[in-house]
Amino acid sequence: MTAEFDVSQSAGTPHVTILMATYEGAVWLPEQLQSFTDQTHKNWQLLASDDGSADGTQDLLAAFYETHRGQLLPGPQEGSTANFKSLLLRAGDHMPSGGWLAFADQDDKWLPDRLSRGVAALTDVPEDQPALFCSRTWVVDEALENRRLSAPRPKPPAFRNALVQNIAAGNTILVNSAGARLLCAAAGDAEAFVVHDWWAYQMITGAGGLVLHEDEPTLLYRQHGNNAIGANLGYWAQLVRLWALLRGDLHAWSAVNVPVLQASSHRFTPENKTALALFSEMHSGRFLRRLQAFFRLRPYRQSRSGTCAIWIATLLKRV
Repeated sequence: MTAEFDVSQSAGTPHVTILMATYEGAVWLPEQLQSFTDQTHKNWQLLASDDGSADGTQDLLAAFYETHRGQLLPGPQEGSTANFKSLLLRAGDHMPSGGWLAFADQDDKWLPDRLSRGVAALTDVPEDQPALFCSRTWVVDEALENRRLSAPRPKPPAFRNALVQNIAAGNTILVNSAGARLLCAAAGDAEAFVVHDWWAYQMITGAGGLVLHEDEPTLLYRQHGNNAIGANLGYWAQLVRLWALLRGDLHAWSAVNVPVLQASSHRFTPENKTALALFSEMHSGRFLRRLQAFFRLRPYRQSRSGTCAIWIATLLKRV
């Protein structure tokens, strides 16, 4: 089905294109699709990209498009992150001028005000300033029960944080028109992402944009055996994440992130171009240069222990 752009039903409200990468999601998809329909913000369409599902996912989406705006596209069949990148590369051809973007996962359930709260939060942002809204989530089991609140993000969003940590859960992200233009254009600069939401957080902050993280959850984040990335809850989970950082996971991720961000650095503010150069020194420089870069950049994570781990990782060349 070809997308049709009819914004008259919600005059004065942004048109939001929801980007959703799908694969073998038929067991969860009906609840997520219904949660889109139940949104209090009605001016939206769904752009889905499927990686060759054989479980009925494509049939569910085809039925959805009989009564809802949007389009089903073929995915690259190279995994979820590559699928989201492909959606960003093609989104411009399927959304109206001035449209906003939201990311969605196939297995969650949005709360009815998921879009409207993000739109309200970003409404007063200047039109030419990229802006990203994200939030905490209710972490739930496969039956969408046993709610637990996702980790808080007490420190302010910034590029210095984005270089070493992602606080923007992709399933909660909404970007305004300027942010959508930035991400769609910058997706063409990148060879590959570690994950699309972390890259989006880095790009928006790097370009001097605004990131608003809300403490109130906007969706139910379903945990099951096929999650690409699980929730980071509890002390044990945090210790596991910190140990992964110190053993070199961040160093491996930075080996991907640094060249991707360098390819888009012409979109960054002068201050953040300098910050990226310093982070590159932290990643690959000699010992003294790594330490100098750390103290000039002052990167931080959302917890003291996480920031301390970055300091240790810099000493050990694990950033």
